[in-house]
Amino acid sequence: MEVRKLSISWQFLIVLVLILQILSALDFDPYKVLGVSRTASQADIKKAYKKLAREWHPDKNKDPGAEDKFIQISKAYEILSNEEKRSNYDQYGDAGENQGYQKQQQQREYRFRHFHENFYFDESFFHFPFNSERRDSIDEKYLLHFSHYVNEVVPDSFKKPYLIKITSDWCFSCIHIEPVWKEVVQELEELGVGIGVVHAGYERRLAHHLGAHSTPSILGIINGKISFFRNAVVRENLRQFVESLLPGNLVEKVTGKNYVRFLSGWQQENKPHVLLFDQTPIVPLLYKLTAFAYKDYLSFGYVYVGLRGTEEMTRRYNINIYAPTLLVFKEHINKPADVIQARGMKKQIIDDFITQNKYLLAARLTSQKLFHELCPVRRSHRQRKYCVVLLTAETTKLSKPFEAFLSFALANTQDTVRFVHVYSNRQQEFAGTLLPDGEAFQGKSAVSILERRNTAGRVVYKTLEDPWTGSESDKFILLGYLDQLRKDPALLSSEAVLPDLTDELAPVFLLRWFYSACDYISDCWDSIFHNNWREMMPLLSLIFSALFILFGTVIVQAFSDSSDERESSPPDKEEAQEKTGKTEPSFTKENSSKIPKKGFVEVTELTDVTYTSNLVRLRPGHMNVVLILSNSTKTSLLQKFALEVYTFTGKIIWW
Repeated sequence: MEVRKLSISWQFLIVLVLILQILSALDFDPYKVLGVSRTASQADIKKAYKKLAREWHPDKNKDPGAEDKFIQISKAYEILSNEEKRSNYDQYGDAGENQGYQKQQQQREYRFRHFHENFYFDESFFHFPFNSERRDSIDEKYLLHFSHYVNEVVPDSFKKPYLIKITSDWCFSCIHIEPVWKEVVQELEELGVGIGVVHAGYERRLAHHLGAHSTPSILGIINGKISFFRNAVVRENLRQFVESLLPGNLVEKVTGKNYVRFLSGWQQENKPHVLLFDQTPIVPLLYKLTAFAYKDYLSFGYVYVGLRGTEEMTRRYNINIYAPTLLVFKEHINKPADVIQARGMKKQIIDDFITQNKYLLAARLTSQKLFHELCPVRRSHRQRKYCVVLLTAETTKLSKPFEAFLSFALANTQDTVRFVHVYSNRQQEFAGTLLPDGEAFQGKSAVSILERRNTAGRVVYKTLEDPWTGSESDKFILLGYLDQLRKDPALLSSEAVLPDLTDELAPVFLLRWFYSACDYISDCWDSIFHNNWREMMPLLSLIFSALFILFGTVIVQAFSDSSDERESSPPDKEEAQEKTGKTEPSFTKENSSKIPKKGFVEVTELTDVTYTSNLVRLRPGHMNVVLILSNSTKTSLLQKFALEVYTFTGKIIWW
């Protein structure tokens, strides 16, 4: 009796849990979760999602229910950001992919299936956390959908590598690697590696796009390219995999022999140079990731202080060899422009340090992109940005006008002024627009102060009346203009439309073509040997079909030509007759159907039997000549006639 009561109690408890699950699923409304109306645009939905995600992120919000709330926000955004899922939800109250009558029939079974898939059996009993939501709670904030991957992850992969896991429900191997994955994610995310998780059951399109057809799969993405992880899932292997994604030339090994050459490269590369002094012989992964993120702005070098020959550098720059030290050099290699030293250097500290030193003191304008960054367009009257441009000739060594301009830029304390220089011989149109007409500035340097008004190139500017020589009087005049400009922006009285700058550091056409070809070959190689073969079947089928048609045609043509040659070759008897000068006619039927060879004259007697084959059924392009002879003139006339028509292809029919 007691056993029966206990059984009824368990049945009642299960039914109650089922009802609660169904009610909770019915109450889920993505519009209410994000706080938007049903007519909200994608921009409003995205804006609401970002606001709520920042507010309820488990790392920032310590509320006990923050994690569940963040999961609901992510699910709501996943539904509403996808037009197909949003349409299905508006019509049928569910975001599934099936529609119409079949969808309505399946919707009755959905609630129970939803409960069945999310029912959590106690780990102490089964030793496996089958519930996907609780088991993958750490993965919820890294979940990716297709639009997010295409619009955010791929562009961001040009600044940092991404490590992505493909998982699914009821995946026992996924459960097995979960502790290692959790540990690696926590470590690599702090270093600046992007993390993503794709649920193959919910995001089949994205999983297929990534080429993952089995779970679990782990892959890396860098510069938009996908690479699969194919080793044992252990912490060290995953760390080495991420490191292998990075280019090998990001960080240069600097020693006491090459540090002067490395630091002197600022003029050619137009970049500040960064040196990290540390005690480990291997370049830290954090430093490599930083070098990849800022590779377009700075050059990075690494000094192993335990290597013999580095004592001179450590003494010269006063380096504490017992703590990692980061130095950034700009135009002066004898003294670093900025220094940071700390044990256990964190990513945020390095990023702030690098961001403050991204540009040289007086950087050279080498591209339109750099011009936009250094001299931004004025947004409002309170956000004015002025650029002081030195127009000078290109020299191998620092000229006196440039050194004076550099010292003036170093002494500047105004945040609204940026100093740059331009090689007049490389940017002739740009320099010609700012320089006044006349011969006063021919072969000399000049300084212009300008403010950009729009992205189309419109600027207001003022060029100093006299050439820039770098004298104290020139500096005094420039300083006076800058002080006056703070009070009276109308000082910039000239207007012009500047042409776009030529990209000086872009590779020449042949190099660009070579690099593109190498990338294409590399992509093809990866696609053939590393991607899933099911993806390659259409391409392989097309290639083999084309090869079959090509070689099949060649083989058939070869056999056809050989058979034609056998048919067109004359009998040995006739060849012997030609050599001896005898042209006795052949009266066989086979000769009447042979294809004559060029340079060979075939003589056939025209009878009632050969009449049809030689005249009535004449092949296109063939010509027959009928020669009417008598017995007395046959021999002499045939020999003369054969000599006249020997170079033509045809048949001579003797009658």
